Amino acid sequence: MGTLTQSVHVTCTTAGIPLHLNYGGRSYTVKAQPQRWYVRRRWWAEEYRAALGHGPGLVDYQVWRVQVSLTRAANAPMLTLDISHHIESGRWRLVQVHDALRLEEAA
Repeated sequence: MGTLTQSVHVTCTTAGIPLHLNYGGRSYTVKAQPQRWYVRRRWWAEEYRAALGHGPGLVDYQVWRVQVSLTRAANAPMLTLDISHHIESGRWRLVQVHDALRLEEAA
């Protein structure tokens, strides 16, 4: 299991559910229903004051657990990844790779 904080490009449904992601020059497709939860930021250590009207993402951020496989490989193994979404900026980050050895083999 590996922990990371690297940028990843995510394409979502209109409801905001991840469908595809690009990471390390490769394209992955989500193969199973993603699981979402929220994690509390240490806002008291990072923010001195909240700007008026800037509430989303100030206290919590989304984390999605996705099972993906390489888009162009028919028999590629599924990988389990945790990706976080910063709502206000729209940025996505790869947070954890649960199948780290398999990710290295796929690369």
